Formats: sequence, structure tokens, C-alpha cells
Amino acid sequence: MQMPDGLPAEIDLSRPSAARVYDYFLGGAHNFEIDRQLAEQIASMTPNLAGTMRAGREFLRRAVRVLLDAGIDQFLDIGSGIPTVGNVHEVAQSTNPKARVVYVDIDPVAVAHSRELLVGNDLTGVVHADLREPERILAESRESGLLDFNRPLGILLAGVVHFIPDTDRPGDILATLRAAAAPGSHLVISHSTYEDQPQEMLDAQRLSARTDTEITLRSRAEITGFFGDWTILEPGVVHMPLWRPDSPSDVDDKPEQFGAFGGVARYDRPAG
Repeated sequence: MQMPDGLPAEIDLSRPSAARVYDYFLGGAHNFEIDRQLAEQIASMTPNLAGTMRAGREFLRRAVRVLLDAGIDQFLDIGSGIPTVGNVHEVAQSTNPKARVVYVDIDPVAVAHSRELLVGNDLTGVVHADLREPERILAESRESGLLDFNRPLGILLAGVVHFIPDTDRPGDILATLRAAAAPGSHLVISHSTYEDQPQEMLDAQRLSARTDTEITLRSRAEITGFFGDWTILEPGVVHMPLWRPDSPSDVDDKPEQFGAFGGVARYDRPAG
């Protein structure tokens, strides 16, 4: 059975979806009234939240361009959400038409829309999986035939690790992903934080408990730990607008207002 708009009937529209709320803030069309209601409630508490979402997307775009400059031509984008304008494959393939991208998301709506939007692009694939199942993600990505784990890979975790509570051992999950990568691979992480945040931002973040994926806010030190022993690129793990802005004028006078840190690290070949 299919829903009228072509989405699988098993999709639960009785609860808002984090991926669809994110799509709404980015100006996408793949969201429902229940998502928009939660988004507007959050926005009423934090009027700059749409700007926060855009700052996260801009950080990801800049990071992908840096990886392309480093010779990366294949990307594993975990927690990708619904591909909207300026997503990873568009950024990558505009520079390297042969770049390959595998998108991974837990939300069936995000996956369904991703597969619909990517029809005809044979260099992209979509995996329906949970970040808490890193072995499954790696196995299905290999099975897609799009990614070669013997070559440098870009692993993208933009705005997703904060959905993993400490009880699910996110550090172990990240270690599994890093262990599968070849030397020269890069890891991109952006992650919500409680550091430097006003109370109203923290209250809005806690509204995420109404979705299936509650946010866990972490410190800069905790987020930095997710890179393991990989070499963190300059300028380090910083508030997202401060990570290699295209122009100094792109940096707001209060970059901490966007409530997240971002960073990129490289896996250097071990000595010996």
C-alpha cells in the first residue's frame, strides 16, 4: 500500500521527524504539517534557528570543497537527511563530475525522498540505516559498489552525532567508522553544544525530545574526542562560521549563536 504522495504507508506521520523539521528550516518541500508546527514552535523560542541550520549546511559545503581539494572523490554522508539544494553530491559533482556519494539516513521519509530525487544519478546511492549500526552502514555502502574503502574516503557526520545518547557509546561508533577508512581519508563532524549558549537556545534544543531523535548537547572537548587520533585540520574544532569562511565578512560578530562546533580531521598513515 502506498500513501497518496507515493511514500511508503508505514511512515509514521503522527510524530514530527527531525529530518523533515531540518528540511523545513532549509526551505525544502519535503515536510508535513506536524513537522512545520514543531519547527515554528522552536523558531518562536529561537528566531535565528533557520540561520543556524543554514550555517550548518554552509559549513558542510565548505568542508566538502576542502576534501575535494585534497583529492577526495568519494563521500559517505551519514545522517544526510533529505537532499535539498546544495547538498553533497551537487557540491562534489560540480567540481568533480565523477565524485561518488552514498547517503545514509534513519528516517524512512528522508530515504524515500532521497531515492526519488536521485533517480538518474548513477554515482549516488542511498542506505536506510541507523548510525548506531556502523557495521551495517559500512557493509551496505560496500555492497552499493560506489565506494572503495581501500582508497581515501570522506566520512561526513554533519549534525547527526548529537542524536546518539551517551548510553549508545558514540565514541565506539566513531571508532568503528574510522577503523574502516584508508589513510588519507577525512572525517567531518558538526555537533550541537551547550557551551556559550543562552538558556533559550538550550530550551529549544530540548524540544527535540518530541521527535524520535532527541539531541544530546556536548562540550568542545567531547566533540574533539570523536576524531580519535586523526590529525585535526586548522582552525581546529570551532564554532561553525569560524571554520574556513569563504570571506571574513561571512562571519557574524557572534558566531557562537549558532550553537554548534565543526571540525575536519585527516587520517595520516601511521609511522613505520
